[in-house]
Amino acid sequence: MLNNLQQQPADALLALIKLHNNDPRADKIDLGVGVYRTGQGDTPVFGAIKAAEKKLLETQVSKAYLGPEGDMGFVHALMPWVFGKADPSMSGRIEGMQTPGGTGAVRLSLALAKRAGVSRIWMGTPSWPNHAQIVADLGLELKTFAHSTADGTADMAALRTAIGEASAEDAFLLHGCCHNPTGIDYTHADWDEIALLLAKSGVLPLIDLAYQGLGTGMEEDAYGLRAVLAQVPEALIAYSCDKNFGLYRDRVGAVYVMMASADQLPAAISNGHALARAAWSMPPDHGAAAVRLILEDEALTALWIDELDQMRARMSQVRARLAGAGMAGSVNLSPLGAQHGLFSIVPLSGPQILAMREKHGVYMAGSGRINVAGLTSNNIDQFIAAVADVSA
Repeated sequence: MLNNLQQQPADALLALIKLHNNDPRADKIDLGVGVYRTGQGDTPVFGAIKAAEKKLLETQVSKAYLGPEGDMGFVHALMPWVFGKADPSMSGRIEGMQTPGGTGAVRLSLALAKRAGVSRIWMGTPSWPNHAQIVADLGLELKTFAHSTADGTADMAALRTAIGEASAEDAFLLHGCCHNPTGIDYTHADWDEIALLLAKSGVLPLIDLAYQGLGTGMEEDAYGLRAVLAQVPEALIAYSCDKNFGLYRDRVGAVYVMMASADQLPAAISNGHALARAAWSMPPDHGAAAVRLILEDEALTALWIDELDQMRARMSQVRARLAGAGMAGSVNLSPLGAQHGLFSIVPLSGPQILAMREKHGVYMAGSGRINVAGLTSNNIDQFIAAVADVSA
């Protein structure tokens, strides 16, 4: 029977990693992999995580099963940061569960939407490639609209049209901040309008908040999510700690459900538990336990926030340098300065991207997406010169 399986295309990003690793040039630049890097090119373990792991090693008394909901102490400790410290449960209307990374959170939220009767998902493009893959694997219909315009701003006109065409049985998938792959976020005024449009339409909002703290700050990056939740009766939220705690391989995420009333919440969460039980039984514990220990300890929380602030400041410096370069050949790098998070798209053609790799040792996705954290004071001028050369 297994002979019936057809060869699947290789993941383009994984193939790019192999090409980069096999390149013997000492000055090669990897802008493909979506992980944070320091000015020295390292992806370190947070000091706060190291301290929490040490504490966990000393105090953890069991590794017995926790259940499909995972570490609920972790889930609840995150909520004030995500939903606001004043009323993180929205009067008992929000509850969550732990997932294997942000991908698990997206998968579970879409599966929960499908079980609730949603059959069509609206999403701005370009988007994180796995969004569309998960939608397809679940057998849901995908409808798309343009996320951004050529001038480097969010395409609100396209969003308004899409919401107007959506039915009350549809779900709308939106990036909470630090849009992947464009880095182009909605403004606060945009989010205020989006919240009212979603509430009027009756569609189910699904907010993917994978990069909180990497844009303009933990509170600032939650603005859009909170604006939407203040207007709509129900929503699904997929959350990732992989980036803002540096826990990539530990796969730490959470999914939250907001219902119109607190008494409706147990039924929704029970379905989340059933879906998780059938998919992964229960999520890995170690990383979530470390996050919980950080958020329960004032000193560790302060250390984590300081490390996060340093990450964000470094990426802002890289963006400022790129924007300051202005035109590189025929490519205008100025818009990158106003964008947020790890990613941006450099408007190069396929042949130009290939020339970046073959001629200059610069490895970037075929879409033109770059990880700005892959640029350092030692290689950013080389990158700008390469863009100018291939686009001249």
